[in-house]
Amino acid sequence: MYLRHLKLIDFKNIKEFETDFSQINCFVGNNGVGKTNMLDSIYYLSFCKSYFSPNDTSSIREGADFFAIHGDYVLKGTAEHFSCTLEADGRKQIKHSGKLYKRHSEHIGRLPSVMVAPNDQSLITGGSENRRRFVDIIVSQQDKTYLNNLIRYNKAVEQRNKLLKNYLKTRFLDETALDIWDEQAAFYGDDIRQRRREFFAGFAQPFRKYYDYVSCADEQVGLDYRTYEGGLLDLLGRNREKDKLTGYTTVGIHRDELEFGLNGRPIRYYGSQGQQKTFLLALKLAQFDYLYEHLGLKPLLLLDDVFDKFDFQRVSKLLQLISQQHFGQVFLTDTHIERVESIIADEFKDKTKIFRL
Repeated sequence: MYLRHLKLIDFKNIKEFETDFSQINCFVGNNGVGKTNMLDSIYYLSFCKSYFSPNDTSSIREGADFFAIHGDYVLKGTAEHFSCTLEADGRKQIKHSGKLYKRHSEHIGRLPSVMVAPNDQSLITGGSENRRRFVDIIVSQQDKTYLNNLIRYNKAVEQRNKLLKNYLKTRFLDETALDIWDEQAAFYGDDIRQRRREFFAGFAQPFRKYYDYVSCADEQVGLDYRTYEGGLLDLLGRNREKDKLTGYTTVGIHRDELEFGLNGRPIRYYGSQGQQKTFLLALKLAQFDYLYEHLGLKPLLLLDDVFDKFDFQRVSKLLQLISQQHFGQVFLTDTHIERVESIIADEFKDKTKIFRL
């Protein structure tokens, strides 16, 4: 996959930007000039949302009524155009070659991308929802059934929670309606759990490979997927009284945990900063491999501020990997033009574009 041309209008602090890209693309400038926003616009066109901002309308430039992102891609030798527009009232439109998607979920997986950013630390130190989201984003890009089941499961749990919250207020519970949402949640939840198990079975090997390569250390790393046992429908029934007391659904795949281990202990508590950063890099590089294998497309690799946030050894290892033919188009940000020019290997000089912002 190759992003040939990008045009932005009123996206975050970028009033207007338009350019062609090369294989390696470097956005250089002082903090606050919009380097990260350039990467985020590419990510937005892949996922219909920002990597950094949970609120859609915050991505509209201050004072503007909308933003627009237009990208010309080459996918398996075919030129294709994608666009995303968002108006101040929240109306969002995603188009493929001028045709409007009926549902945004139809677009997910068309333009696979992998972002490496400083706030990825929350994958290790943050709550379990961050790690579940990491898995869901990867699997959803190559499995439409998984994505649709996840949407339906979340809707079932949302409706179930409404009934439970209403019970706390009124002491009335529509048991028949709750039974229906239990069946829906169980039907989709059990399938999602199985798919997550299959994902970890195939993800663990490339993850360990990249950790060993970047760390150059004899350390044992692991990914421990913790979920409920048995059928979810039975489990929801046995926990109904507890759920009535709490006002929300206490069991299900939305409570799954992914424990990151180092030498048999949780890395979030026992890993050094360097070990945690290596762990994160290995996760993202394994994400690239997984998507490439299942989609047949090389995802775009978006590297935000890695030269400031990672030490020399990790950056050197990352650049060695990028220089291999296994990886495709790369977009990165940095604050120092001299550093960018020095790290680009001679054989990639003619395949690199540097944008001074």
